[in-house]
Amino acid sequence: MIKEKWMKMSLAQQMGNIGSEFSRMISLKRKGDLKNAQNSFDKVLELLDLTISQRKNRELFRLREVLCDLFIGSNIYKVSTKSLKDYFLFFALISQGSKKA
Repeated sequence: MIKEKWMKMSLAQQMGNIGSEFSRMISLKRKGDLKNAQNSFDKVLELLDLTISQRKNRELFRLREVLCDLFIGSNIYKVSTKSLKDYFLFFALISQGSKKA
């Protein structure tokens, strides 16, 4: 069910939704709710993997690598959560703009 609905979304909608789940994950992690943060992280990867399976975009593969490094690795890429939130926000704004058109 989710896969069929997901595949009908634009890239901006998909990325905006991934970004929403990413923000939820960061918020839960900051609150110390590590179990739910892990569940949210798993959801981020599930949605990103669905997007990757459809689009096979190199940037998406790199994004997955960076997200994994940030959440479970040692952040060797030195990416901040703010920069990733800003990255995802761009897609959410495009998605909202296309709904109004």
